[in-house]
Formats: sequence, structure tokens, C-alpha cells
Amino acid sequence: MEQTLRGFVAGLSSSEPSPGGGGASALIGALGAALCLMAANLTSGKKKYEQFQADIEDIISRASESAQKLTELIGEDAKAFAPLAAAYTLPRDKAEREQILEEALKGACRVPMEILRESARIAEIAEELAQKGSKLVISDVGIAAVSSRAAAQGAAMNVYINTKMMKNRDYAGKLNAEAESVLSGAVSRCEKIREQITNELQN
Repeated sequence: MEQTLRGFVAGLSSSEPSPGGGGASALIGALGAALCLMAANLTSGKKKYEQFQADIEDIISRASESAQKLTELIGEDAKAFAPLAAAYTLPRDKAEREQILEEALKGACRVPMEILRESARIAEIAEELAQKGSKLVISDVGIAAVSSRAAAQGAAMNVYINTKMMKNRDYAGKLNAEAESVLSGAVSRCEKIREQITNELQN
């Protein structure tokens, strides 16, 4: 949380397992949320968009919450990975290893699922801004949409890599199904926004 951007990139590029893809996905999602927040702030108070003022104020509140949450999840992802990394180092003949590993895998899915859900919320906000936000910052809303799509897809992959290793296939299947449902909605929404905004900018 307190690193410079340069420091975070250096840590991400090192041989250490964290920060990793989960933290990167959360950061990408947070940037998408921040872009929505910027677009909403630049729309707020403008006479041309006064009919949407109440909606824009609600968007500012929601986007601010998501930006804060996703920023926190950058660090939370690294913390959630630590028990899993420790579980993998346990001797294979240790009686409790399988149970410990299973619980660690479940724990490692928690943060990516949160990142995925928040990214989907940003997609919803971007969709609303594409209709109600200032056209002067419409490209930023489009970038927010493609950012939230990337964050959602990255977070989903981090769910799948952990569920793949689970012994409890029923539990893994339920998590996969939930992740796929949230992801599908977010990707569809983001692609629609991207196409709409690209068309507006090109014509």
C-alpha cells in the first residue's frame, strides 16, 4: 500500500511469488474505478448534465468505495497467498498436509473472488457513465471498462488456478460456476461499452 509505483513494479517483476497476478488484477481494477471517479467528478455540477446530477453523485460514492476496496485488495491478495505457500512446503508424508492445503486453497480463492465482484461493479458504473457522463471524458470511461474487464478476467484465472488443485470437486465446481457467472456478465458489459464508445469516437 505504501510502495511507490516503481517499487511495486519492481516487486512484481522479481522472483518472489507475491505480489503477483492477483495484486496486479486488483491494481488494474482500482485504476478503472479511479477513471470512473474522475469522469463522474468532471461531470458533476455541469449544467449540460444536471438532469443526471443525483445519479452522478451516487456514482461518485460507489466508484470511490470500489477504488478504496480494490486498492486494499492488492495487499490482501499477498496476505492470502502466504498460507498456501506455506502449505506447499509441508512434507508430503505429514498427516494433516492435505487438509491444510485444501483450506489454504479455499482461502487463496477469497480475494480473487472479491476482486472479480468489484471489477463487475466497476463495469456497471462505467456502463452508466457511458450514458450519463460528460462526453469530454468518454474515452476515459472506455478505458475504465477495458480495465475492469482485464481485472475481472485476471481475478477469475486466479480463482481457477486454486480450484484446479482442490480435492473437493463439488466445492471447486461451485466456486468456478460463481466466478464464471460474474465474469461472463462483466465481460459482456465491458465489451458493449468498448464498442459503443469506440463507435462514438470514430464517427
